[in-house]
Amino acid sequence: MSEVQEKSPLWGGRFRKQLHPDAKKFSSSIASDKRLAEDDIDGSIAHVTMLGECGVVPKSESDQIVNALKQIKEEIISGKLILSDQSEDVHLAIEEILTERVSAVGGKLHTARSRNDQVALDQRLFLRKAIKGLQSSVEGLQLSLTTKAEENEGTIIPGYTHMRRAQPILLAHHLLAYVSMFGRDGERLSDCYKRVDLSPLGAAAFAGTSFAINRKSVASQLGFSDIVYNSVDAVSDRDYLIEIASVCSILMMHLSRMAEELILWSTVEFGFVEMDDSISTGSSIMPQKKNPDIAELVRGKTGRVYGSLMNLLTIMKGLPLAYNRDMQCDKEPMFEVIDTTADCLTMMKLVVENISFNTERLKQTLQDGYLTATEVADYLVRKGETFREAHRITGELVGHCAGNEIHFSALDLVKLQSFSERFTEDVFDILDPERSILLKASEGSSSHESVEAQLTYWKNKLQ
Repeated sequence: MSEVQEKSPLWGGRFRKQLHPDAKKFSSSIASDKRLAEDDIDGSIAHVTMLGECGVVPKSESDQIVNALKQIKEEIISGKLILSDQSEDVHLAIEEILTERVSAVGGKLHTARSRNDQVALDQRLFLRKAIKGLQSSVEGLQLSLTTKAEENEGTIIPGYTHMRRAQPILLAHHLLAYVSMFGRDGERLSDCYKRVDLSPLGAAAFAGTSFAINRKSVASQLGFSDIVYNSVDAVSDRDYLIEIASVCSILMMHLSRMAEELILWSTVEFGFVEMDDSISTGSSIMPQKKNPDIAELVRGKTGRVYGSLMNLLTIMKGLPLAYNRDMQCDKEPMFEVIDTTADCLTMMKLVVENISFNTERLKQTLQDGYLTATEVADYLVRKGETFREAHRITGELVGHCAGNEIHFSALDLVKLQSFSERFTEDVFDILDPERSILLKASEGSSSHESVEAQLTYWKNKLQ
């Protein structure tokens, strides 16, 4: 055997020169895809087991390969075996180790298989576990938010639109809005899982294989719900990666919005929220500072997930069928999406559990901004006024108060009736922000009854 043959890679039979060292380094993916080692071995065990069942490989040899693969997996998990970065990718690294241990028999592992369907399988195995982990983390955050909402069930805050105080709302109702958003994120993860949960193995390079294999046997061994039927499609698309990146981008958007709100609410200017020291940091130069760094980092890391989504879309947008080496570049964004989203979910749960609300400050703010103006307009409607006329009258009333720098509470009945004769003594009941909460009657509103129903729903669903 020549020197070139001895050092050539497993695919090197056709070549007469070694790959240039710089080209080898540039094209290697082992640094990132070795995270898929356990999934790769699980897929190989299922594949060679099927080869033995179908008689493509003698059963005694398939058993020998399976036992060796199981041992390799145990050593990787224990840390006894470290995959070398000198290998081209995780698939060849494991096959090279296998061949060293069981000699020529190990070379039969790759029968009726390509790295194309192999890597697609590894990714899907990895993502199935990752999605389940994200779902669990989403539910954990929802539960923390629900608990925080229940702890503050009677607290009223000024609700905002356009970052201007708008109407009184229960704090619990506000927090449960995020619980509802994350609920849809969980549904999107579940829906995405359905399309990830399909086995591509057996598609080989892209055209299938001439060996009489049983693709559904492999899928069943690995717990897949079905196979990707078209062999070209099985290896040439990464829409399942793009989909999970899209789902996680929406999820990160919700996390970032919540982080932004907590950052604002924790400022001196708002003073609604106090961040515990355990989730805050200080300044290297300003001793008085207490910064909401964890929430800020969640807000910042959202861009990394967005970037990974655009990365994957850009990789795939111009590729002709079937497999192209460009697709090797899908590992880093895949891991970035999963790792960043998982970390941020964990951190936001920690933030939620370590914040407290300044109820006195919140109560003070309810007197500013004419928060019950909509209730005043609705009051006039109930008295027989059209809503448009009621809106005009209430607007003039607000303008009068703003021009004189007074609150609604400073008005007497005589003054109110100068704007409309429909005002009577009962109007003072609805000028109180706390009273306005009691008047809410629509399903899903910020009434105490509605919020209690929402709390019961989410507690039962999450527990």
